Amino acid sequence: MKTPREILLKRHQAVEPKLDAIRNNVVREGRRAAVPEFRVAGTATLPMSIWRELIFPCRRIWAGLAAVWIVILAVNLSMRDHSPAVAMKSPPTSEMIMAWRQQQQLLTELIGPNETRAAAPPKPFAPQPRSEGRLEILIT
Repeated sequence: MKTPREILLKRHQAVEPKLDAIRNNVVREGRRAAVPEFRVAGTATLPMSIWRELIFPCRRIWAGLAAVWIVILAVNLSMRDHSPAVAMKSPPTSEMIMAWRQQQQLLTELIGPNETRAAAPPKPFAPQPRSEGRLEILIT
């Protein structure tokens, strides 16, 4: 007596070569998809690949950064002083020159004369053993 398994296998035995061909095609396509293709980007495709890999995935972040920079630029331009400087309008008068000289005299009186003092010559460095240095610290 035949088991149900044997009956089913005998009935579908004619389809087995077709299933093997389908299985081989699927395995072959899976192997091709598993191995990535590496292409060297030429100068013509470089801007497009930069756009696709760097800018396009993070377009919301880039748009936010651009908006922040536009706001910073607008604030910077609005805070700029457009009035010309007072010193540029008129040449210095004799009163201004006298005031500057008085300020300079007062400053020299407060600071003192500009004398260069002779610095003491540096002491020669004589290295000592570390044990002698510790002894001096312990004694004092």
